[in-house]
Amino acid sequence: MEVAVIKYNAGNILSVGHALRRLGVEPVVTDSPDLIRRADKVIFPGVGEASTTMAYLREHRLDELIVSLRQPVLGICIGLQLMCRHSEEGDVDCLGIFDTEVKRFVPATANDKIPHMGWNTIHGLSTPLFDAEMEDSYVYYVHSYYAELCAATIARTDYVQPFSAALHKDNFYAVQFHPEKSSDNGARLLRHFLDL
Repeated sequence: MEVAVIKYNAGNILSVGHALRRLGVEPVVTDSPDLIRRADKVIFPGVGEASTTMAYLREHRLDELIVSLRQPVLGICIGLQLMCRHSEEGDVDCLGIFDTEVKRFVPATANDKIPHMGWNTIHGLSTPLFDAEMEDSYVYYVHSYYAELCAATIARTDYVQPFSAALHKDNFYAVQFHPEKSSDNGARLLRHFLDL
């Protein structure tokens, strides 16, 4: 199985590669359109700022490439946010795969720390990315922005308010948390994605 990890100006690509190798998969980290199109699975990870990252994707025409893909694609963290319609971070239009907005957390109480960092539970799970035993299990987050709940939401987390922990539409999947840092639950999610 060929798995392409999209290389662009966002961090966290190395740890995604390590997580895949632990599952017995040697990914190709690339920005080559031919290699990405040819891959059986594509992962769009990242840690970064939305407007500068979208500018990079457009400059290198990776925006057009990503939305044209027909194999299973998994966005991670900012990958999920950039697959949405619009982000408040830099007030930027994104890829528009998921019809929802990305908003900045606004603390409701003094206990609401932003960024949302650490372990939290996922619930309301569906699609082949999750199995029943993952309901109410813990995953690892680091983010200040979140995707609103929408028709594509396949998992929720509650922090300040409910938000989309995962999204799915057609061949596109995305998670706000970091499966590569989420221990056994993250490995299970990546395995479910690789088995699609």
